[in-house]
Amino acid sequence: MNREKQLRRRIKWFTWLFIIGLVLSGATAIPLNWEVGLLTSWFGLEGKTSATATGELGRWLLAVREALQEVNAQHPLLFYGTDWLAFGHFVIAIAFVGALRDPVRNVWLFTFGMIACVLVVPYALIFGAVRGIPIWWRLIDGSFGVFGFIPLWLCRKWTHELAQNAETRSAPRTVSQASPLH
Repeated sequence: MNREKQLRRRIKWFTWLFIIGLVLSGATAIPLNWEVGLLTSWFGLEGKTSATATGELGRWLLAVREALQEVNAQHPLLFYGTDWLAFGHFVIAIAFVGALRDPVRNVWLFTFGMIACVLVVPYALIFGAVRGIPIWWRLIDGSFGVFGFIPLWLCRKWTHELAQNAETRSAPRTVSQASPLH
């Protein structure tokens, strides 16, 4: 397989990986009550409250479950914010279709995505602290930026290589380059 095909295949796979990650991440912002209920069940926390749980993780999961249940019962309109969070993820994922179609022309999407991924880390650390989110949870949130950055960086690198290869092929050849006699 020639290098161009190999690069295009890699770019396509990693771009799809990023798109799928965005869609899944966005989709998880919608069924929060169900997801947290599932987590508390997996950790054997049924019938417990944040006040009766032992262990930091159990107390945290139960506090989140209780807050979500209270908001859902008294102020369900607040979940509209997480619906829009999901929508934002979906729209950004759709934008990366441009990188699938023509990565060289749309290399800016990889740069944009890398910038966004870098900004996830301070955003999670700062606003997580403001909202009282435990540091270990903020680090998990920040890791999405780290893990998202890697495939985008690789795609950007490979796209630049594709562009350089295309420029080399299309550059005008001098007489000495074209003729084997010189």
